[in-house]
Amino acid sequence: MVNETNRYGAWQPWQPRAVVELFSTLSVPWWIAGGGAIDLFIGTQTRGHDDIDVQILRRDQQAVRAILHGWDVQGAVPPPRDENWPFREWEPGTLLDAEVHDVWCRPHKTAPWAIQLMVADTSDDQWLFRRDNRISRALTAIGHQTDEGLPYLAPEIQLLYKAKNSRPKDEADFARTLPHLDQESREWLAQALAIVQPNHAWITRLKG
Repeated sequence: MVNETNRYGAWQPWQPRAVVELFSTLSVPWWIAGGGAIDLFIGTQTRGHDDIDVQILRRDQQAVRAILHGWDVQGAVPPPRDENWPFREWEPGTLLDAEVHDVWCRPHKTAPWAIQLMVADTSDDQWLFRRDNRISRALTAIGHQTDEGLPYLAPEIQLLYKAKNSRPKDEADFARTLPHLDQESREWLAQALAIVQPNHAWITRLKG
């Protein structure tokens, strides 16, 4: 699906299996994120997606950038920035600025955008929630894998990202996912939300 309305160029997101093939030689972890992670967790595509998100770890960024040799790779610059082109090219062999957590990727400059990298920070063996480092989790517990070998971000972590200023599609993702969450996942998400958004409506539903 191509989204022609994007002001920074059209999207034609790759399918998860194509991402797996591209990253097949990577020796570092990565996970399908966003709505795609919800679909992989539930086991079916629940809605259309304008892009495909891939979670990587900042500490592994050089290995990931090497896989994208020859690609147009642009790091989203936080405000204040040029809204006509709010990106800075991520050159091979260089490190992303610490404040960049979002990277748009396409095979070349005239191609549609294909993959959106979400860059996560870590401390030793812990994943850190970038909006509040009081929330962390062991790296071994932040993702799962389908029977076909597709890695995806744990749904409770993806929902934590979606909880801030949640849009209708985020509310729908939560509603679809909630019946499938085990007790440990529900408790983790409820505790994380209690730290960053203590009045969030999802907390009551997670405890229900």
